[in-house]
Amino acid sequence: MAFRKKADLILEFDPDILVIPECENPAALKFSSSTKQPTSIVWHGDNPNKGLGVFAYNGYQLQLLDVHHPGFKTILPIAVTGGTIDFVLFAVWANNPADKPNQYVGQVWKALHHYADLIGTEKTILAGDFNSNTIWDKPKRVGNHSTVVEVLGTSKITSVYHHHFRQVQGKEEHATFYLYKHLDKPYHLDYCFASDDLIGKLLHAEIGLHEDWSRHSDHVPLIVDFDI
Repeated sequence: MAFRKKADLILEFDPDILVIPECENPAALKFSSSTKQPTSIVWHGDNPNKGLGVFAYNGYQLQLLDVHHPGFKTILPIAVTGGTIDFVLFAVWANNPADKPNQYVGQVWKALHHYADLIGTEKTILAGDFNSNTIWDKPKRVGNHSTVVEVLGTSKITSVYHHHFRQVQGKEEHATFYLYKHLDKPYHLDYCFASDDLIGKLLHAEIGLHEDWSRHSDHVPLIVDFDI
């Protein structure tokens, strides 16, 4: 939360696109005059202090697609233009308390099926806080983390982190979230999935360090750089 107080920290990386869960409505952000201004913003949420914000810089433009289903309030299908290629970004904050049985990864599972025609084998990215990991799979439950990964795999969409660092789902060496900001309570909850054509253009991926970010958030950034 309070992205306005943290924007300068992440902008030091000169991002083209930021996916920010638990973000204030842009009307409340009030960036300082010295803060680099976004060229385009998409925000969605019921709480003006805590929604899902997507910010574009360096000439990139964002457009929330008309097919956005209100049942998946913070899983946003966005057309991204203004770069060397156009692509579809699904910005994700998997958190819908109104849908108790499917509050977290179940939201992603349901969205994958609803947007099946839009999630293609080319030029597709899903990124954000999935609030899930294979370690919490319930084997008899339809739509656990592993089945989400499998469904994406059938569309040739792969986790960038797991590809880059040669990791196995559920056995990640790097955490993206520290419960209560405690170093001894690490979890991997944040992901960037990309279609094979974009994976082939991957330049670099990294995850922020607890020591650098714990003063500001219980999450650390997942940073992905494509040659696009």
